[in-house]
Amino acid sequence: MFIDYARIKVESGKGGDGCISFHREKFIPKGGPDGGDGGPGGNVIAIGNENINTLIDFRYSKLIKAQKGKNGQGNNRTGAKGINRYLHLPLGTIIYDITDGKHEKIDEVTIHDQELILAKGGNGGRGNNRFKSATHQSPRYAKPGGDAQYLELELELKLMADVGLVGFPNAGKSTLISRVSAAHPKIADYKFTTLEPSLGVVRIGDYASFVMADIPGIIEGAHDGRGLGIQFLRHIQRTKILLFMIDINSIDPVKDYKTLKEELHLYDKYLDKKSHIIAISKIDTVSEEYRNEFLVEIQGEFQQQLQEKIIPISSVTGENIKKLKTKLYEVVNKFDLDK
Repeated sequence: MFIDYARIKVESGKGGDGCISFHREKFIPKGGPDGGDGGPGGNVIAIGNENINTLIDFRYSKLIKAQKGKNGQGNNRTGAKGINRYLHLPLGTIIYDITDGKHEKIDEVTIHDQELILAKGGNGGRGNNRFKSATHQSPRYAKPGGDAQYLELELELKLMADVGLVGFPNAGKSTLISRVSAAHPKIADYKFTTLEPSLGVVRIGDYASFVMADIPGIIEGAHDGRGLGIQFLRHIQRTKILLFMIDINSIDPVKDYKTLKEELHLYDKYLDKKSHIIAISKIDTVSEEYRNEFLVEIQGEFQQQLQEKIIPISSVTGENIKKLKTKLYEVVNKFDLDK
């Protein structure tokens, strides 16, 4: 199951208390102080994991706690450090502090094995040996361990992909990603077949590739929550480029494209300004007798009204799929070079 949102509570470990102790040994009845320090409490640490792509592990987690530090002991023995707790998060996870009603971004996980300390363990308390001085030879006090840190967190996952597929429901996005990658999303001839995002690695030759993200179809009003709404629009915010998929059977392909761009802009005013490619999909569904004439007409409308070019494709027959993959890779590569 794909889960891209979770709320959790985390608590670090309290520091161990310092020890009050005096050295006791035969023939030394009044030894000096030898109370050891307490151990520091464990931290709660987020760690990036490229092998995870969902927050489902945190859906039912109520409280994640690190271990308390051990108390100090006599003979100047320091208490053991509390064991850390690690939260393995998918790359693209944004972490917010929502403690006491606030909503502040802490950081985001974008690199495999990246570590972020979310809740720091309390310091270990100092034992009475630490307070010995020339004028105070037998201190009978020690410092308690530092308090644990408690936080309420919001986790929000935004998938990290090079290319984001954008289109109305049933525009052929899932069929395309299954054709060009090893991803296997559900495919059927009805709206909202795709109910959760999926990622696919598209290979160009032996050593080049890019990652494509398929999200549930957008409908007019998606920015206000219509259809599957904004819960999935966030996943194309991180993509480098967008691939607009327009069904050749649409009554008005140009209008469809404008509507999709408008929904992106209303959700995020920078989203519709990303580099993009427009693919006219399902060309195999139009008779060969009329196909070329139809495509010339659609290209003319896009050129005249928007100064945009299109790439007609069929994910079923494979027509122009290689051309599309090559063009996508070129634009992704240019994005990386310009960055």
